[in-house]
Amino acid sequence: MRKYLSCLRYDEVDIDQLLQPKYRFIVVRTFQICLIIVVCNVKICRFTEVLLSLRHKYKTLMEASVLLEILRDQREELDSLRSQCFCKRKEEDMVKLESKKAQVVIGVRRSGKSTLCFNVLNKAQVKFAYVNFDDERLVRLSADDLNDVLKCLYQIYGDFTHLFLDEAQNVEGWHLFVNRLLRHGMKLIITGSNAKLLSSELSTYLTGRYNEIELFPFSFREFCEMEKVETTNLSTKTDALLRRAFDKYMETGGFPEIISGEETAEEYIDTLVSNILERDIVQRFKVRYKDAFKSLSHHLMNNAPCEVIYTALQKTFNFKNDKTVENYVGYLYQAYLLKQLRKYSTKSSERIRNAKCYPIDVSLMNARKNAFAKDNFGWRLESLVYLALCRKYGVGYDVYYHKTESYEVDFVVCHRATVVELVQVSYDISSEKTLNRETSALVKAGTSLKCDKLTLVTAFEERVLDVQGQDVDVCAAYKWLLI
Repeated sequence: MRKYLSCLRYDEVDIDQLLQPKYRFIVVRTFQICLIIVVCNVKICRFTEVLLSLRHKYKTLMEASVLLEILRDQREELDSLRSQCFCKRKEEDMVKLESKKAQVVIGVRRSGKSTLCFNVLNKAQVKFAYVNFDDERLVRLSADDLNDVLKCLYQIYGDFTHLFLDEAQNVEGWHLFVNRLLRHGMKLIITGSNAKLLSSELSTYLTGRYNEIELFPFSFREFCEMEKVETTNLSTKTDALLRRAFDKYMETGGFPEIISGEETAEEYIDTLVSNILERDIVQRFKVRYKDAFKSLSHHLMNNAPCEVIYTALQKTFNFKNDKTVENYVGYLYQAYLLKQLRKYSTKSSERIRNAKCYPIDVSLMNARKNAFAKDNFGWRLESLVYLALCRKYGVGYDVYYHKTESYEVDFVVCHRATVVELVQVSYDISSEKTLNRETSALVKAGTSLKCDKLTLVTAFEERVLDVQGQDVDVCAAYKWLLI
């Protein structure tokens, strides 16, 4: 025991006194520290406080050293991107680097959020630091640790004007740290994969101090850029190649790492969906009925686009009440696996009650195990059109579907209370019956909702039809999706 105690350097400690028979020792050894607890008459002596203080200081030094190493590793990963060329994305122009507001990019995992932010920062040649909170080595970080993170970043990067926080929602209380940095004039770029966690905390603690940018997997135009497919000045050859690219996009979707060929679609999507369901939903929201929740999730992805009727799903999966189903479906929206489409109605209760769901990418419809939507081109095209409308119109616009007892229109685009476009989707209109049904629904809805911009998106046909005195613009999807 003397060899342990002799290593101590503390003026008030009398080692010879501590070695008297009335004292007892408990020695705890780890790879980081040797902790000696001294017990006298069944009470922990004052000397224990000294040792605990020393242990705390040593632990703090060790944690700072490990944190520094992790953040240096992350910088190396970031630096490796500088020599690579990336697809230019429309959303890059929405990031305002010199704004006093935090720039928040949200969307499904692996949709390219980090790459987009890096692209913007790198092109602007600003001094920035980076931390990725989706690193498993940082899983135990809390808001109390974020100042230590900041100190390490200054050690690694030197002075910087912009701070890039990747997957910030993984740290509980992150918004308090962000708020403090904003008050001190730091320019912040934040990414996240959970709409509820980000939006609720942003709206509560950063009201008016953030710019939210929603990012989807690649659009068809971005897909063509990645595949080096010509999209303008189409000749017979380039038009045919564009059609071929459209067929491939309908099959593989827009996740960047599938398009680049880094992984097969089946392996990639299975892993992605599994990670989102388990890590982002089951663990984060402490889902009680795990197996039933996962079955429900795959059921909705197999059947999307479809109306979500909570009472029917409750019976199908034997949940105790439909509120549980509503919560579980909400988690899928928040994690961006599914995207909600509400019914057009002046009544709020109808808009909430009769929502539809769509996959965030068509690869979710066929690349998962036990997926059954592979050959339903109508569903796939409808999903692509909905996502394209969300990208095109963005902030200030809302997209709904319209349904009456006699007809249905797939998409109603509104700017505030004004309907600006009606869009119907039909993969194949070679049947006269199908063509009449789709165009008739558009004209009836146009009259009812006072909208004269009527669009029918098909796979490859394009023309303008006069239907009951109204123009219906029939658009080929492989061209319309380039908008």
